[in-house]
Amino acid sequence: MSIPTIIKNDKKTIRAWALFDWANSSYALVISTAVFPIYYTAVTEDTVRFFNLDVNTNTIYSFAITLSYIVIAMLSPLLSGIADFSGRRLFFLKMFTLIGSLACIGMFFFKSSTDVWVGTTAFIVATIGFAGSLVFYDSFLPIIATEDQFDKVSAKGFSYGYVGSVILLIFILMMIQKPEWFGMEGSSLPTRIGFVLVGVWWLVFSQITFRNMPKDQKSKFSKGVLAHGYSEIKQVFAEAKQMASLKAFLISFFLYSAGVQTVIYVATLFSEQELGMESGELIMTVLIIQLVGILGAWFFARLSGKIGNKYALLIQIFIWMLVCIGAFFCHSKMFFFGLAASVGMVMGGIQALSRASYSKLLPEDEDDVTSFFSLYDVVYKSAIVAGTFLFGLVNLLTGNMRYSVLVLVILFVLGGLAMLRVNFTEKIYVHTPKPSEN
Repeated sequence: MSIPTIIKNDKKTIRAWALFDWANSSYALVISTAVFPIYYTAVTEDTVRFFNLDVNTNTIYSFAITLSYIVIAMLSPLLSGIADFSGRRLFFLKMFTLIGSLACIGMFFFKSSTDVWVGTTAFIVATIGFAGSLVFYDSFLPIIATEDQFDKVSAKGFSYGYVGSVILLIFILMMIQKPEWFGMEGSSLPTRIGFVLVGVWWLVFSQITFRNMPKDQKSKFSKGVLAHGYSEIKQVFAEAKQMASLKAFLISFFLYSAGVQTVIYVATLFSEQELGMESGELIMTVLIIQLVGILGAWFFARLSGKIGNKYALLIQIFIWMLVCIGAFFCHSKMFFFGLAASVGMVMGGIQALSRASYSKLLPEDEDDVTSFFSLYDVVYKSAIVAGTFLFGLVNLLTGNMRYSVLVLVILFVLGGLAMLRVNFTEKIYVHTPKPSEN
C-alpha cells in the first residue's frame, strides 16, 4: 500500500499531529501516573484473593499493566498489517482512540473495593486503547515530516502532550481538592468524574488530528489480509537483522524502555508505599515531572543536533540508571523530589528521541512504514511486558519495591552497552523479497 501524497513539514499538519499527544497524554498522566494509581490503592484493600492466593494490590496493578501490553503486543502486528495492506491507518487510529476514551469514561463505575475488577478491567482496556493508537500515530511521522525534522517534530508532540495533560490534571485536582466549588461532596465522585473528563478530553481533541492527517486509501478486503500483519512483521524483522545498527538500536530500545516505562507506571506507588507520601505530595511529584519534562524534550532534541542522537540517548540512559540507584537508597521526600525532577528531564527526552532516532534508521526505499513502526511498537510493548512483570515478580518474592527498582538498573546498563553499537550514519539495506514478489 503506497503512502498518500502529502506536503511534508507543513506547519498545520504537524500541529494537528502533535495535538494527538495533547489529547491522549491525559490518559498517560491522569490515569497511568497521577490520579488513578492513588485512587486504586485508596479504595482497594492491601491484598486481594487471586487464584487462592493473597496478592498485594501493587502486584495486581503491575500485572494488569503486563497483561494489557501482552494483548496489544499480540494484536498490533495483525492490525497494523491490515491498516497498511488495506490503507486504513487512520481508521485504526480512530478505533483505538474510541476504545481507550470509552474505557476511561467507564472508570466512573469503579466506586469501592467491591468494584476492584471493574476498575482493573477498565484500566486494562484503556491501556490497550492508548497503546494501540500509538503505533498508527507514530507511523504518520515519516509521512508528514522529512528526516531532518524528525527530532523537532517528535519533541513538539511530547511537549504538547505535557502541556495539555498538565492543564487537565490541574483542573481535575481542583475538583478533588475543592469539590464544593463544583457542587460536589468530598467523596469519590470528583475523582471518578475526573476519569470521565480524561475520556472526553482524549476523544474531543483527537478530532483535530483526524481531520488533518492523510486520508485512508482503501483497497478491497481479501483473503490473507488477517495474516498479512504477521507476515509483514516477519519480513521487516528479517530486514532489520540485516541492518546492524537498526538491530542494535532495537535491542537497546527494548532494554532501556523496559526500565523507563516501568518507572513511569510505578513511581507513584513507590513513593506512597516506601516513603509514605500523602496524595498532595504525590501530585506535586507528578507536576514536577511533567513541567520539567517540557524542558527536557526540547533540550535533548537540540542536544542531539549538536552531539548526535547516539550520545544524547546514552546520556539519558545513564541518568535513568542513576535515578534507579538513587531511588533504592532514597528515604527523604526532598531527595525524592530531586529524583522526580531528574526523571522529568529525561522522560520526555528519551521517548521523543527514541521515536525520531528509529525513524532515521529506517530503510529509505521502504514504503510500508506502518509495518516498520509495528515492529518498533511490538518491541516497545514487549519491553513494558518484561519490565512490569519483572518488577511485579521481584516485589511478589521480596515484598520490597526497592529491590524491584534496583533490578531495573541492569536493564539500563545492558541498554547502554547495546546503544554503543549503533551507527546512525549507516543505512545498509539488503532487500528481502516479499511473498507477493516471489
